[in-house]
Amino acid sequence: MNGTPRLRSAYPSTPQKSNGPNGAEASASLPRVPLPTLASTQQDPQAPLIPFNLVDGPQQRLYVAFFYLGLTVWRLCDYYGLVSDETDSLWLFMKWVAIDSIFLYGLPGLKIPWLQWSSTSITMLFIGHAIFDAVLMFRIPIPLETWLIAFTRIFYDRELAVSERRVKPANVLHNSSLILGKQIIHILPEGSATLNPNRTAFCIDSFITSMNLPIQLNQTNPILIELLRVDLDTNLNETITIHAKEIRRLKKQAHKPLGRDLTAPRYLQYAVKQTGLYRLQRVVDESKLEVQRRLSDTLVVRCPSAHMKTVTESKCIGDLSDFYLQVDATPPINIKYNKLFNGQENGRSSLSIPPKSPMSPLATQRSSGALVTRESVANVDVSWARSQSTRISLNESLNTSGRWQYLVDEVQDGCGNIVSYAKYHQADSGKRHPTNAGPLEQRFTVHERPRVALRGCDSQHPLRVPKGKSIRLPVQLSSTGLDSEEQGTHHLSYLFTPSAEVLPNQEHGKAAVLEEFKLEPHAAGHEVYEPGLYTLQSVESASCAGDVLEPSSCLLSNPPEPTLNIETQVIPDRCAGNSVGLLVDLDLTGTPPFRVSYTERRSGGPVTPRTVETHLLHTQLELRPAHSGHYRYEFQHISDAIYREPRSLRGERLSLDQDVKPPASARFLDAHPARKTCIGEPVSLGVQLLGDAPWKLEYELVHHGRRQKRKKDGIDNNIYTLTTDELSSGGEYSLALTAVTDKSGCKVSLEQETKIEVALQRPKAAFGLIEGQRTMLALEGKKVNLPLRLQGESPWTIQYRNSDHAGEAPTTTLLKNSNDEIEVKEAGTYELLHVDDATCPGNVDAVANRFSVEWVPRPSVKVSESAAIELQQDRYVKKGICEGDEDAVEIAFTGTPPFDVEYIHHVKPERGSQSTSTKKFSAGINLASVRMVTSEAGSHQYKISKLSDLSYGHDPRKFSPVVIEQRVHSTPMATFSDGGKTYKYCKEEEAGGENVPISLKGSPTFHLEVEIRHHSSSKPELVTIPNIETHQYNLHIPHRLLALGTHAVRIRKVRDANGCQRRMDQGAPHVQVNVAEVPGITAQESRTDYCVGDRISYTLSGSPPFNVFYTFQGQERKASASTTNFRRLAEKPGEFTITAITDQRSVDCKAHTSITKVIHEMPSVRVSKGRTATVDIHEGGEAEILFEFGGTPPFEFTYTRSSNPPRGKKSQVLDTKSDISYEHTKSVLASDEGIYEVVSIKDRFCAFSTQRVQGKSGQKLLT
Repeated sequence: MNGTPRLRSAYPSTPQKSNGPNGAEASASLPRVPLPTLASTQQDPQAPLIPFNLVDGPQQRLYVAFFYLGLTVWRLCDYYGLVSDETDSLWLFMKWVAIDSIFLYGLPGLKIPWLQWSSTSITMLFIGHAIFDAVLMFRIPIPLETWLIAFTRIFYDRELAVSERRVKPANVLHNSSLILGKQIIHILPEGSATLNPNRTAFCIDSFITSMNLPIQLNQTNPILIELLRVDLDTNLNETITIHAKEIRRLKKQAHKPLGRDLTAPRYLQYAVKQTGLYRLQRVVDESKLEVQRRLSDTLVVRCPSAHMKTVTESKCIGDLSDFYLQVDATPPINIKYNKLFNGQENGRSSLSIPPKSPMSPLATQRSSGALVTRESVANVDVSWARSQSTRISLNESLNTSGRWQYLVDEVQDGCGNIVSYAKYHQADSGKRHPTNAGPLEQRFTVHERPRVALRGCDSQHPLRVPKGKSIRLPVQLSSTGLDSEEQGTHHLSYLFTPSAEVLPNQEHGKAAVLEEFKLEPHAAGHEVYEPGLYTLQSVESASCAGDVLEPSSCLLSNPPEPTLNIETQVIPDRCAGNSVGLLVDLDLTGTPPFRVSYTERRSGGPVTPRTVETHLLHTQLELRPAHSGHYRYEFQHISDAIYREPRSLRGERLSLDQDVKPPASARFLDAHPARKTCIGEPVSLGVQLLGDAPWKLEYELVHHGRRQKRKKDGIDNNIYTLTTDELSSGGEYSLALTAVTDKSGCKVSLEQETKIEVALQRPKAAFGLIEGQRTMLALEGKKVNLPLRLQGESPWTIQYRNSDHAGEAPTTTLLKNSNDEIEVKEAGTYELLHVDDATCPGNVDAVANRFSVEWVPRPSVKVSESAAIELQQDRYVKKGICEGDEDAVEIAFTGTPPFDVEYIHHVKPERGSQSTSTKKFSAGINLASVRMVTSEAGSHQYKISKLSDLSYGHDPRKFSPVVIEQRVHSTPMATFSDGGKTYKYCKEEEAGGENVPISLKGSPTFHLEVEIRHHSSSKPELVTIPNIETHQYNLHIPHRLLALGTHAVRIRKVRDANGCQRRMDQGAPHVQVNVAEVPGITAQESRTDYCVGDRISYTLSGSPPFNVFYTFQGQERKASASTTNFRRLAEKPGEFTITAITDQRSVDCKAHTSITKVIHEMPSVRVSKGRTATVDIHEGGEAEILFEFGGTPPFEFTYTRSSNPPRGKKSQVLDTKSDISYEHTKSVLASDEGIYEVVSIKDRFCAFSTQRVQGKSGQKLLT
């Protein structure tokens, strides 16, 4: 390298060290130069300051590079630590200019090879460093990034769009699909022809076999007309040619109504008999030129028809109508039908059936007469025009019984053909539309559903019938309607299990059999014989199946027949030893009560039937005849509660015989031991004689030791009345039967005796005195004894009454004491009416015959009504109070103090179980105050259940409880849902902040007071929040109360809708709020509307990098920006809204905003449906050019007419026109020949042009 020739301006060569022989060899190859002397070597000006033997040249250059790199790092550190003070910037600039000058100008002094630059180079480097220092220290922006981006876009042109993906702007800005289509107009000879110009609908069927298609001829005399017909079923086409002869015939018919008016258009009526799509394909006039024809298609379809597919006419409540309409027509189809209920119209309905093919032009509005857009219909698909058979199911719930009728009124197909059936809906006419394939109406009779249940029999109450007897199963029928029973025969079924197979739990066994029977109207039930379990399973009327209600099961049993067993025992005579009767034991089986019939026959006498009834299974029957003789007893029949028809016992030979001979005897019929009578009156006593007549009776009467004996002979009747002489002396008499003798002559001594008391005087009655008067004040309900003064013989029969109840019958009582009392229970004036003693009637003292009784008033209680307490129905309701407040109720008493009160306190707390306690208190005066319990929130009821005073104890029958109710409202509570949590807020109010959730307990609405205290301030801020309607409240702290830093938020007090308030403790949980600064964003342009392809730019404030949150097309998106500029390309239309922004210092604190930009789609236009269409017109005629726009009206567009060039040549623009449209379609009539196409389009917001002006696209936003 050292041998390489160098220019004078090149760096000097680097000296090489030579050590050893290698160095000698290297030097041998070089030209030999005379060695300098020592003196010359030390004085060489090119020698480096640092000798190479210490540090060689490359290492010295490396050290210089490291030193320069260190200076650069120091310089950049000063740049990043630079503050915005202008003095500091100048000082740093001067500092680095000095350092750079020392370094650059001092570097050549080191004489390092390759670093020995000329003074010009050093100066240029110094100037460059000085400029660089100025840019850094004074922060002069250099658009390096812009230069780099501009250079990169030459090779890679992509931008971030609003959808956060990179797109090529040229593809968005230059969209060739916005303007499509053109129309070419050729001038044809004069005249025109149009098929069906009025777009009349045509249809044919079996009744209408042909239709006349109108062909309008305007100033032309055709000699040939060709119609193109496309078959609807096969899509095959055929050409129908109408020759001159047929045309003349049709024109002759067309001339008749017009007469001599040759200028009016003619209408040729050409008859067709086949369905299809008809188009006027070619018309040739007399000059053998084609006549202009207006593009118009005519459909001839099958006439629409509809009919009912009828079903059964009998329905039940809850059934669906379940029938359908059969419609044959070309869709879209519209059917109208009417609904009648019981002959009255119940609503008209309309049904629409869309076409199956989405391409059907009949389902959309047409701007022209063409149904097929193609100029040629050779391969067109017209299946959409075929008649479509559709079945429409009508399923309506029938919830009302009666007569329903559905009538088809009208059917219309997609072409506009209408068939009306209204005139055929005549009652009982039987008419049908001539072309209709079925009935036009559907009738229903909706019946009520029957219901069945058993009456008087269930699992707890079985039916019991005698064996071999039948009984009617108590079936009760009803229906779901207002009528109690559905008329007509009903078919029922039941499940039967014989009694031997019934399970122990009264369920059916495996031997169960399903039986069916009919039940006629008003039948009492179904007759059943066999015992067992019967369960109803189903019920059906003549029209409907019904429901089985409970009870549906009944158990039928056959109890055992009643039986009788007897045992006898002789009753002997104690005196003579003869039998005087029989004692018969009856043992019975069956169902009580029993009725046993037997006959008694005395020898030689008649048969006497007798009956014994008993509820016991064992009883005794005593057969003791009064007369002697031979008696025969035969048990004839027995019956019980089930077997009511007497069952004969004759086959069991249950008969008894006995011989009876009773001894002679006599006794008083009246069993009383003594008789009483008045003085001077006789006494008559009845005596019964036993034995054989005639009898001889001996008796005696004893009084005061004197005995009078009497005797009576020849008594033939066994009942004898013994009458004494008049008893003239008062006192006691004894009447005794001493002996009796019957026919046998056997005298039997008797010991029958009775006493006769003869009164000495007549009785007398009067009321006695109590404390000197005949008036008494007593306690209500207590028994009051009124004193009487009686004279006569005990007992006395007193008759009295309460004069205050004149309508009541007198009361009779029996008294035994002469100073006795009568007991009364009611207040009033009592009057003595009559008195009898034991023997005689007496007299009442007219002076002392009345006595008055009055009641002491009973205690009562009443609550003092006020504004805080009112009577509602049967209870007092006291105004609600807050928990812990003091409250009481005033109670007033009537009666005799002191009062003892007992009340029941019932608490129904808001939480927990209810509790009841009984409390008592005494009141010494007629007024008391009851303290209300307010320590527990909830509903409190105080029921005064018992009240007594000094006079009366508590009587629940006389005392009506007093109920007092009060609602104790719980003290509201407010707590932070997340106590101790730290929330973050933003400095600016637009940036929002976290909501602090607060849980509230109590009755809304709440009133809340919150304390906010900044860490650097001792004075808190108070926030009052009224009208909180929910139990959860999200507190959003007003930004005006917040400053940068930390705040402590505490709830001070809370009040609810009941007026209850709670103050929170100082140590209650609180939350903290940290407030941070937030970034900002502003739009660089004030406009709101943008077009696709525009760029939307914003300026950001804060510390980069930024996160920008926005929504576009309903989706939330997030974008990042490393600089203070944020820009996006409007790629698609939609609403672009900036919702929030964060920067590096406020990641958790979003600055919420709402900057909305609306991106509008570019306007578009389609000429001739976006295709190239060719239209032939006659001279003077006009062709319709259809413009279809996309975008926001109004539309301004410019279109050109160019020449029709020969093949291989360019067309020339002949005319340029501008127009405006306020709709999305516009038709322009053109009569000039040429090519019509749009070159620019503009809507309300945007514009687009295919022409370029000054090298730029014509796309722009309109304002």
